[in-house]
This record gives sequence, C-alpha cells and structure tokens, in this order.
Amino acid sequence: MPAPYLSIVIPAYNEALRIGATLEKVRQYAETRSYPCELILVDDGSRDETPEILASFRERYPKARILRHEPNRGKGFTVRRGALEARGELVLVTDADLSAPIEETNKLLAALETSGADAAVGSRALDRRLIGVHQPWRRELAGRVFNSLVRLFTGLKIRDTQCGLKLFRRSTTRRAFELQRVCGFGFDPEVLFLIERLGGRVVEVPVRWNDNPATKVHFLRKKKTITKTQRH
Repeated sequence: MPAPYLSIVIPAYNEALRIGATLEKVRQYAETRSYPCELILVDDGSRDETPEILASFRERYPKARILRHEPNRGKGFTVRRGALEARGELVLVTDADLSAPIEETNKLLAALETSGADAAVGSRALDRRLIGVHQPWRRELAGRVFNSLVRLFTGLKIRDTQCGLKLFRRSTTRRAFELQRVCGFGFDPEVLFLIERLGGRVVEVPVRWNDNPATKVHFLRKKKTITKTQRH
C-alpha cells in the first residue's frame, strides 16, 4: 500500500448517533482523491456504541486506522494522538459532526499550495455569510470574546481558532503537537501559537459552516494538560 499523502484525523467521543454518516461522507471524499489517503479514527474512551461502529467501518474500509484510549482524556489529547500517528505529508483534522463539510478541505489544500504556509485553518469569522446555521447567540458571543482574548494574549492574528477543520504539513508542524500540553478546550490556539513560535506560518481560510447543537466542547470546562508520562 503506498504511503498516504493526506491523513484525515477524526476525534470521536460518544458519537454513535452521527459518526456512521460522517465516516461515509469522509470515505467518499477520500476515494475521489487522486492521491492516497488514510483515515485515523481516534476514540476518546467512548461509553456508547461508537467503538462498535468504528470497528464495523474498519471492516468495510481497511484504509481506516482505529486508535482508542481510556479513560476519556479530552479532545486536545485525542487530536494530538491522531496527528502524531499520521503518516501523510498533510494532516487534516475534522470534527466528527462535520459542521464544516469535508469538501471544504479543498479550500485548505489550495491555500497551502498557493501560500506555502505550514497550516491552513478553516474560519467562520472571515466571511460570516458562509454560516448556514448559527450557534445560539450566547455561544457565538462567547466564541468571539474567547478569540479576542487569544489574539490579545498570544499575538495570533487568526480570528477563529476554534473552527473544527484544520490542515497541517506534517513535517513542519509535528513538533508543535509534540510540545502541546492542553488536553481539552483551548488546545487549538496553543498548537497554532506553537507552530508560529517555531517559525511556521498559519493562514486562515473562510469555509462553509453549520452549527450542530449536539457539540460536546464546552468553554467553561476545567482545562486539562498533558503530563510528561502522557507525551510518549
């Protein structure tokens, strides 16, 4: 089997109600590419039927790889593990709800190619006309405040660090994931900050997006960090 060009990392935690449809959409996308792809499905200690659904999908699509850890460690830990296990030249991280449709990946791929950047991140803030279904106004306001604070304290110019569609050059961004410490909410700006601090470049790309009310990421959850024993 040839080495993959694109690794697609999907973190999952108790996603039994929607992960099946997501996997089929991602599979169809991967199979229409002109280059080899791999799917890396990282189960964050799910307690529902997610593990069984992933296993069934793996039987039908052998290019998928399943990683699992217990107990639940948080989305940041899960994304980090998938990114470090990836073998592709490019690593795409997408949320399990596909709030940003998988086809929007093409915009990120084009942005990396034309800019020569090390990471391309999907954004809801650059063109809000592309948002089909908005979040509740309190949650949307909290997101804007959070991103304003991120820019203030980190110096990042990215206006939307939390959109769940991001593309990385593995060779130049792997070190950022190795240094990542945040396990839960807030890992995105940390990784982007580390990429820039290590000399990399990040570009922001407007993408289509629709809110999914079943999202499990919460702004006020206690922040978790990766310990030294968890880094290896």
